[in-house]
Formats: sequence, structure tokens, C-alpha cells
Amino acid sequence: MNPTVLFVLGVVFVAVGIAVSIALHEIGHLLPAKLFNVRVTRYMIGFGPTIWSTRKGETEYGIKALPLGGYVQMVGMYPPNRRDGSVRQSSTGIFQGLAEAARDQAHEEVRPEDHGRLFYQLPEWKKIIVMLGGPAMNIILGFVFMAIVLVGFGIPQPTNQIASVSACMVSSNQQTAVDTSTCTKTPAAAAGLRSGDTVVRFDGKQVTGWDQLSSWIRASAGRTVGITVQRDGKDVDLTITPVLNTVAVYGADGQPAKNADGSYKTTESGFVGIGSRQALTPQPITAVFPAVGENIAQVTGVVVNLPARVVAVGQAAFSSAPRDPNGPMSVVGVGRAAGEVAALEDVPLSARIATLFGILAGVNLALAVFNLVPLLPLDGGHVAGALYEGARRQIARWRRRPDPGPFDIAKLLPLTYAVASVLLVMSALLIYADIVKPVKLFG
Repeated sequence: MNPTVLFVLGVVFVAVGIAVSIALHEIGHLLPAKLFNVRVTRYMIGFGPTIWSTRKGETEYGIKALPLGGYVQMVGMYPPNRRDGSVRQSSTGIFQGLAEAARDQAHEEVRPEDHGRLFYQLPEWKKIIVMLGGPAMNIILGFVFMAIVLVGFGIPQPTNQIASVSACMVSSNQQTAVDTSTCTKTPAAAAGLRSGDTVVRFDGKQVTGWDQLSSWIRASAGRTVGITVQRDGKDVDLTITPVLNTVAVYGADGQPAKNADGSYKTTESGFVGIGSRQALTPQPITAVFPAVGENIAQVTGVVVNLPARVVAVGQAAFSSAPRDPNGPMSVVGVGRAAGEVAALEDVPLSARIATLFGILAGVNLALAVFNLVPLLPLDGGHVAGALYEGARRQIARWRRRPDPGPFDIAKLLPLTYAVASVLLVMSALLIYADIVKPVKLFG
């Protein structure tokens, strides 16, 4: 298939996946709100002009022109003025005016029969459940997509099939300078092993995995042993003599281990000169939990250092500095990465599809973590407000004072607008960087 068509299909696949994820995020808010009998007037995907909507019961469901998010509109998000119960109170302060305007708008749809169905009247724990419903849905989706990748497709792991046979006993960077007709052949080449052979027995023992085969080879230096390979559907019996070779010692982190003097540790083991062909190997469902946890930890690290990382993106966008491949990206960057993955014709289709599902898993887990930041207008900001409200009421009870009532989160609107402005600027910068200096995933 044409690479351009594949690129577009990859972008569309991830774009649809993100749109569905946003819709389900909002359902994560909608369902508990309705469960707690809050009147929900709107469930919208996107922002701007409405291009389609329908009403079911008391809720309007629709799609808007700009698919950059979504929202659930609940009646009574802000409490009225506690002094006289009015929506608006007289004030000339600009910040107070913002709060009053928000209260005014929030109470426009309040009906007399809505008493007891207003969001601000919910107990704190119910408010928290409603606001955590969205991030919880993203975590569930991240788990599902990760399960599709790990359990449905699997992860690349070495198999018993030989992918390459080294011709000469020299380092890899010297291979092109050596005459293969006169060089010292590797044990594999001398034994007649070929690319595509599948090793089924070694030294009379059945081979069940590459790691097992590698350990037997390392322990067989200087000893001639039998090796059976499956070639063109038939078993072929050969003999091979692994040679003693000096190899690097690797630590638990996968990096070469060092001695106290700074030199690299080495050891001697058997060597034959073959490379394994990798294949996607399905994993058990239990492997999904640590994978999701590791992804969340990585995303949390990015979010915690987000200001510095965004500054680095800006520097890269306006200079010759390279982009950090592990840094933040906009939806444009995510879509571009998806298109590049889909267009890799030399990579098996199953591996490309698995990678696209992996991208969706990462996006959902990133949305969950980011929305938990305790700043309005993010979900974490509403959770923080509910926790503060609950703590204030508990302290009043301990001190035997009157209930201070619901916390007026509308007072934080100046901070909300400031945070929203910063997020818009960050988004614009990331989109610009993803256009002029995209992250290079390959080469």
C-alpha cells in the first residue's frame, strides 16, 4: 500500500481513538453525576458551535465543531451568595465580579424543583467521585489498550529461529573489511547454519527458548556438540563447536557493568555467531498491571517537570537543538508519530497495529495523570476544592462551630483563567514545535 495512504490511516486511527477516549472521559463524569441525581443539562464532545445534538430526557447530547476536548454541564456548580441566597451581590472588584458572573451563569438553569439536585449540594465524597470519574475512565482505557498490546499482540522477544549468521570471527565493525573466503569462520558458519533455520535440539536436549539455548551455548565452549535445526520443514542434524569468547557483563539495568577502576567488566563464554529472529509473544494479563504502573510513573515524571520540559521544547523549536524524544507532544505530534509508525512498510503489520494501540494507551494514561493536577480547570482542581471543603467542615465540627457550608470554588476563577491561559500558550507552543521541529522517532 502507498506509504502516504498508510500515514493517513495511522493518523485517522489514533485521531478516532483519542476522540473516543475524550467521549468516554466525559461519560466517566456523566454516569456518577446522574447516579447521584445531579441534573445534567449538556454532554458535549468538542468546543465551539454545535454541529449535531439530540435531547434525551433532561440532557442534551452533542458534538461541537472543534474536537479539542469535551464537557459535562451540571446544574449548580457554584453555590449562591450565603448572606442572602442571591446569585449576584454588589461589588466593584474585578475578581469578585468574575466569581459573581460565574455564579449568575451557573444558576441560570436552576429551577425551584432542582433543590437537592445541585452539584454544590453534594457531599464532598460524591463530588470527588464525580470529578475522578473522568481520569478513572482514562486509566481503564489505558489498561484496556495496554492489554490489547501485551496480551493480544505481545512484545518482541527472541525466538529459536536464526535471523543472521556471522561469517567471520571479527568484530561487527570489521565485517565489511574482511575477505569472508579466507577469514576464520564462526562456529555457526563452519557448521552450516543458515538464516531461517529453527534450532530444535542442542547437545541432545530439546530447545524451548532462546535464553535457554544461549545459556547452553555459553557453557559449551571448546566442546563439539550436536545441533538439530528445522529447515524447509525437515530436521537437519549438524555438529558445532562453540569457541571461547570475551563478552561484556551487563547489570540489572541492562547497561554494561563497570569495575571499581571504571573499566568494563567482561567474562568468557561460548560463542557461535548467530542472531535470533524476534517475534511478538503474547504476555499474561498479569503483565499489564506493571506496564500500566510504569507508564503512569513515567508520565508523572514528565508532568512534574512539565515547565522545564516545555521550555526545552521551545528552545528546540527556535534553535538547532534537537527535540527530546521523551518530552511532551501535542495532538499534532501524536498524530504525526502514529502516521510514521503506520507507514513503516518493512515492519510487520501486527507490530505496527500494536504500536498504534500502545500510543492510545499512553495518551489515555497521560490524560489521566494530567487531569489529576490539583489546579482548576482540571479535574484535580475540583477534587482539591472538595477536599478543602470537607477538611473545613471537619475542623468546624471539632471546634463545635457552625457548618461553614460548601466551599465557593468560584472565588478561584482568577487562578482558573490564569492556568487556562498558560495551558493554551503551552499547547500552541507544542503544536508549533511539532510542526517545525517534530520528534524524530526513527533515524
